[in-house]
Amino acid sequence: MHIVFAGGGTAGHINPALAVAALLKERDETTRITCIGTARGLEARLVPAAGYEFHTIDVAGFQRKLTLQNVKRNAAAFYKMFRSSHDAKRLLRDLQPDVVVGTGGYVSGPVLREAAKLGLPTLIHEQNAFPGVTTKMLAPKVDRVLLAMPAAQQYPKCRTAPVVTGNPVRAALTRVDKAAARAKLGLTRDCPVLLSFGGSLGARPINEAVAGLMAQRKDQPPYYHIHAAGRVGYEPMLAQLQTRGVDPADEMLRVREYIDDMDVCLAAADLVVCRAGAITLSELQLCGKPSILIPSPYVAENHQFHNAVTLRDTGAATLIEERDLTPASLRETVDRLLFDPAALTAMGNAARAGAKPDAADRIADAVLALAKHNG
Repeated sequence: MHIVFAGGGTAGHINPALAVAALLKERDETTRITCIGTARGLEARLVPAAGYEFHTIDVAGFQRKLTLQNVKRNAAAFYKMFRSSHDAKRLLRDLQPDVVVGTGGYVSGPVLREAAKLGLPTLIHEQNAFPGVTTKMLAPKVDRVLLAMPAAQQYPKCRTAPVVTGNPVRAALTRVDKAAARAKLGLTRDCPVLLSFGGSLGARPINEAVAGLMAQRKDQPPYYHIHAAGRVGYEPMLAQLQTRGVDPADEMLRVREYIDDMDVCLAAADLVVCRAGAITLSELQLCGKPSILIPSPYVAENHQFHNAVTLRDTGAATLIEERDLTPASLRETVDRLLFDPAALTAMGNAARAGAKPDAADRIADAVLALAKHNG
């Protein structure tokens, strides 16, 4: 069997494809996996590193804000749209896949659209609570639509009823228990653990609020605070802490550039402060972690806000919009939750109730069922 995955741009579009691809190979090692992405996206590094065949097409998204520069960008994107459709059709004719799976990003558009025109079985998986333009455009054309969150069911117009599968996440996240994680991190005191991060590059508003929070902790009950400031934000945050009189070497603080042991840090945490990317929220649910979510307002369709609302409305999270984020608002929310074990337990249980640990299996089952149906 030959499965083609199309998706890219961000890890949120690539990692679900890689997780399902690995599971399909695990079930049947003769399965051929091919991925189509862009040469400049993260997929150009992650897909070959995972050992899969990789092809590229040149496609770009349209800019919505009307400026002279964006008019030029949109003219280039319009040209690339036609060329990428031609390239996608040629690739698909050469590859002759049994199923074409889209996992989001601009590259999914021309590949799935041309696959549908060629009569190939097609399926898309939407990771967010508010589907992106690509998903809404493709939903009426493809054979199956899979959704990560129930809240997304009201949006796309589908040929058949969409299926809620969840987002595939790393199974390793559930293999570390809290005591072992705290011991590994050297957290020896019996007090709560706060974990915060804003993404691999860092999020300046979160870093600034966290720096202020760290400066105000002297009159609070003791707690550990692990924070990842990101590659771009790390040095500026250290400077901020120094200006505020905070010693980053304080035994109760762990200020990092990046968290490369998220399984350990999540297991140790009692409360998490972070953005509201789809995969991050699925990981919080899988681990049953209560959270303070600060959605990025800079993403398409403001989809992180919609993601955060789904957890807030089930009682699994508290939401602070970035426009309302200050050291004081963050401190008030942290104080209210971190030292209330009953509230944390209730939020954690609500998060875990929404988890779908078998999401990769559900997606793989849908892919194989579509292949068999059209075989």
